[in-house]
Amino acid sequence: MLRIDVVTLFPDMVAQASGYGVTGRARERGLWQLGAWNPRDFATDSYRTIDDRPYGGGPGMVMMAGPLARALAAAREAQRAKGARGNRTLYLSPAGTPVTHRAIMDLASVDDVALTLVAGRYEGIDQRVIDREVDAEVSIGDFVVSGGELPALLLIDAIVRQLPGALNDAESAQQDSFAEGLLDCPHYTRPEHYDGEAVPPVLLSGDHAAIRRWRLKQSLGRTWRRRPDLLERRALSDEERALLAQYKIEATDRPA
Repeated sequence: MLRIDVVTLFPDMVAQASGYGVTGRARERGLWQLGAWNPRDFATDSYRTIDDRPYGGGPGMVMMAGPLARALAAAREAQRAKGARGNRTLYLSPAGTPVTHRAIMDLASVDDVALTLVAGRYEGIDQRVIDREVDAEVSIGDFVVSGGELPALLLIDAIVRQLPGALNDAESAQQDSFAEGLLDCPHYTRPEHYDGEAVPPVLLSGDHAAIRRWRLKQSLGRTWRRRPDLLERRALSDEERALLAQYKIEATDRPA
């Protein structure tokens, strides 16, 4: 069973948000465990101080090393007590390496190595904690949010949905965007006609081979339009090159 611990000033936020949807059902099914640790509980003064002004001056506050390190130690001890054979500690940071689908798959594939996610606040955390305690800094995008809780929840959701049994239909995860290095194709449901637009006829044909080709072509085309960098990193098969060429021809024939 996968164990994920989050070091956060808002443990209730993490616990409650992860209790909904896919992550919540997966916890109920016993597919993963969550632990949340508040650095304030590991402060040594009566004010439960966890931050201070940065050396060298500047705006904002920095989370102190001591409470964070003690919270991390407590999380790892709890993980060992639950049978974890190892630990990977990730710090959610806009300065980190961008998270990819491949990285998510790697994190979800080892159930005997627990994960600890450090959710910083203010101007960040003391660099000495990063140097001594953190295995990797990871980012969910080139933007800044007020704290690491939402990025941690996004990471948890992405990891948990890859666990066997987390989704009611196992093929859903396999067909997600990025699963094959491409963006997902468009999807349609009832009604067949909506506001003057109809579902593409191929999806109603019952021809599974034709549907597969259409979906692959749309996936290739959408990636070409929106994320050409993904295509540059992907070796296309002969079929994929032909479908993408067909998509481009059809795109030029459409009215502006």
